[in-house]
Amino acid sequence: MAGVLLGRVCIVTGASRGIGKGIALQLGEAGATVYITGRNMDTLQTAAKESIISDHEKKFWEMPPSFWDVVNNVGLRGHYICSVYAARMMVEAKQGLIVIVSSLGGLRYTFNVAYGVGKAACDRMAADCAWELRKHGVSYVSLWPGAVRTETVTNLVINQENKSKAQQRVADMFTAGETPEMSGKCIVALATDKDLMKKSGKVLMSCDLAAQYGIKDVDGRAPVDYRSLKFLLQRLPSLSWLSPFIPGFIRIPKWVLTLSSSKF
Repeated sequence: MAGVLLGRVCIVTGASRGIGKGIALQLGEAGATVYITGRNMDTLQTAAKESIISDHEKKFWEMPPSFWDVVNNVGLRGHYICSVYAARMMVEAKQGLIVIVSSLGGLRYTFNVAYGVGKAACDRMAADCAWELRKHGVSYVSLWPGAVRTETVTNLVINQENKSKAQQRVADMFTAGETPEMSGKCIVALATDKDLMKKSGKVLMSCDLAAQYGIKDVDGRAPVDYRSLKFLLQRLPSLSWLSPFIPGFIRIPKWVLTLSSSKF
């Protein structure tokens, strides 16, 4: 994929570490001119510790209201502001791609209330922005990576000592997860897809994009297929015995995933 984005200009927010850094590295490797932004490192580490360790198992009423600001006034608000200014340039150029990084937390309860609300808003932002941008030739998508082995996750989750059983299950999930650069590989593939507009406004999972574009992670592994029936059964204690009998290619349709979060 080297050189496929020569002449393209990319802006990656939150690129000082984690998924943002992985995306910036892959875009640069593909030949793009990449501009990066990031928060103060001390603030970033503090927020990460609050989100992953201190408040991971607390209920929303047990946390200070300011936790909302830690999660969403920087992340969600920042996504919107960056989208506004990026869209102004892209609409004028009549082309462009905006990718917002979200997660399964936008579909069902994950970690805590503030996190889930923020991710659901990210997915809705992608859909609504795409609606207004479509006639201008600009695409906007929401990308769902799988479990990602970021620096923070490695230090605070995988390498955590004296884990409970629940914490060990989470650690195992991330240990088998994607590198931060997998998301970057997905975005490079999207940016070079001539039929990209067909995906605009949609939630795109990294495992789906890997299968469609034939992408492997930088460590040579294919990402975990979170829509695989075999994978899902392995995570259900009462049904895990069935997983050896299920072919790996049988996958759960996306519309089935949405049933668990139906508001009606």
